[in-house]
Parts: sequence; structure tokens; C-alpha cells
Amino acid sequence: MRNPTTTTLGYALFATRWLQAPLYFGLVAAQGVYVYKFFKELWTLILMCVSGHATETYVMLAVLKLVDVVMIANLLIMVIVGGYETFVSRIGLQGHRDQPEWLSHVNSNVLKVKLATAIVGISSVHLLQMFVDVHHTPRHALLWGTVIHMAFIASAAILAYMSGPMAAHADRGHADRTPLRHPRAEPEPGDRRHGQPERETPAATPPAPRRPEPDADAEERIRAAGFPARKLLEDFDERHPRGFDREAVARLGKADFVAARRNVVFVGPPGTGKTHLAIALGVRACQAGHRVLFATAADWAARLSDARAAGRLDAELAALDEHALLIVDEVGYTPFDAATAGLFFQLVARRYERASLIVTSDRPLGRWDEVFGASAPALADRLAHHAEVVRLDGDSYRTRRATSAWAD
Repeated sequence: MRNPTTTTLGYALFATRWLQAPLYFGLVAAQGVYVYKFFKELWTLILMCVSGHATETYVMLAVLKLVDVVMIANLLIMVIVGGYETFVSRIGLQGHRDQPEWLSHVNSNVLKVKLATAIVGISSVHLLQMFVDVHHTPRHALLWGTVIHMAFIASAAILAYMSGPMAAHADRGHADRTPLRHPRAEPEPGDRRHGQPERETPAATPPAPRRPEPDADAEERIRAAGFPARKLLEDFDERHPRGFDREAVARLGKADFVAARRNVVFVGPPGTGKTHLAIALGVRACQAGHRVLFATAADWAARLSDARAAGRLDAELAALDEHALLIVDEVGYTPFDAATAGLFFQLVARRYERASLIVTSDRPLGRWDEVFGASAPALADRLAHHAEVVRLDGDSYRTRRATSAWAD
């Protein structure tokens, strides 16, 4: 049992993170100062060019100043958005068409590396300004500018090198803590050796950690879920996707999102591991005591259409309520007519804030009108309201394997 006093104290300490919020709004004001400085420098450059007093060196130096201001402003945006998201509170941009690519997998390590590289870029511009105006720059200034720039490069390289092992250690820490908090959430001995067909990424090379003895009830729920193959989080090849939020996947692996009636949406090109992760989370949910049902979007469309044709759509939707988690795979591969799109809307609307969905799609929510037509905005809104959207970037694992086999 938790100590109420300790818990209250911990929550109070955690709430102090909001003291940082004014700091980020102060950086927003600093961003405004740089906007003013940019247009002031630009106006001065235009006046000098129009009056004919601008030499080539002056124009080059002025443009470099503008670039310098823009790069510092970019650094501020990275600190404001990434820092606020990492240290204060999550920013609800799921499904936003302009969500930055790096924000979906930002953490303290990623943020530090990006800041270091941004500082190197700013230092490069300053050094270039000194060399362009070399006739008016003292030699000792050139020397120290070069030394400082090389120091920035070395520190950024060291930070990037150290962040790799730190991130890997954090991922192992998530995996090590999972069985302690959820004794039944660890996968059972997998059937990777059973020769079942793979839908997304195959097993990774490293051996899986020791797993608990099989649970008969969990095995029955896994068999009843209709998974096309047994996929486990431990077997997911994290080296294949060029980018995805490892911390979010580790967090989802605890299966807490099912009890919280939240949704998960995996978005990415074909062959990046969306189905693997969806099945793996479904297996975890089964092991945590939840009933799960898996089907492709086309199969769900056929099932709901048959129920509507038989006049038992309401009964079918009520029967699906008995499953805490439904997995809808391969959304986007086949567009649906208005009637079928309406059935999907009824399914999502009925489960809204009542039960969980996992959806995999090859296109972001903002493009679901290509699949569901006029029903897409309302459907995506309800799905994404309480959802963790995980983006996977990269090439198809299947295509890569085929190319490798041909090369061999």
C-alpha cells in the first residue's frame, strides 16, 4: 500500500514543474525581440542597396547576420517547445498536420543533442562572418573564434556519443521495471519458431529476456483475440525504423492505456512495424487480464456490414463492448464508401471514452478523408482525443530483406 503522506508530497513536488512555465513564456518574448531585430537588419540592408552604398562584402555580412538571427530563433523554438514538452507538460498536437517531426520522440537526450548541433551551426555562421570580413578582424580574434568553434564541435560530438548509451540504458530500464509493476504483463514464450507468416518487422537478433511461466487464462485470451501471429515487444527490431518514440512504446507496453480507456494510433509507411507493435500491445493487454479482438480494417468493414444487413448492428456493437481493446489494422490501404465509413464512425463513437482502440495506418489523421470521406473529421477527432499517436519513419523491412536476399 502507498503511504498517503508520501504520495501527496510527491505530487506536490511534481507540481512545482509549473514554476518553469513562465520561463518558457519569457523565451517567447525573447523570440519577439529577435523578430524585431531581423526586420530592422533587413530594412537597413534594403535601404543600403537602394541607395547604392552596399558593397558585396556588406551584403554578404548583412545576410549572414540575418541567417544568424534566424538560427538563434530556431534554437529558441526548440527550447520553448521541446523543453516545455519534456519538463513541464505534454503539448496536445496529436494529429496536427504541422506537428514537428522531432517532437514526437523528444526527450532530454534528444533535446541536448539538437541544442548542441544548433549552437555549432550558429558558431559556424559567426566564424564565417569573421573570415568574410577578415581585413577588419584582428588575428587573435580569428584564432580564438576558430578554437571556440572547434570546442563546440568536440563537445557536440561527445554529447551525441554519450546520448546513445544513455538512451539505450533508459530503454533497458523501462523493460526491467515492467515485470515488477505488472507481473503478468511479460510476454509468454513466443511462437517465433512456429513458422507463422510475418506482417511487419520480424524478430530482432538479441535473445529475449527470461519470461514467466504461461498463464492459461492469458493464453486463452490471446488465442481468442484472432492475432495473425504472436508478436512481442521484446522481439521488435528497434534498429529498423529511422525514428519512433521508444519511450512512448515502452510506456504503452505496461497496458495501462487499456484501463484508462485511451487509444493508440500507429502511423507510418508500410513495413515499418506498425502491425508488430499493435499485436505486441494486444498480447500485453491479454496478459494484463483484458479481452482483445484483432482484425484488419477491411475485415472490420465486412463484419459490421454483415451485421447491418442482418439487422443486428446494435447487438454486434454491444457484443464488442465486452472487449476492452479492439485493434483495427491497415487503415488507409482501401478507401470505404460513405455507408461503410459511417459504420466505422459508429464503432469509434460508441467506444469513445468507454473502451480502447489501437489503429494502424499508412497516413496521418489529417489525410483520413481519403479513406473515410466526410466522416473522417468527426471520426479522427474522437479517436485522437484520448490517444497516443506514435509515428514510425523508415523504409519497408520486407523490401529491405528482399533486396538483401537478392544481393546475397
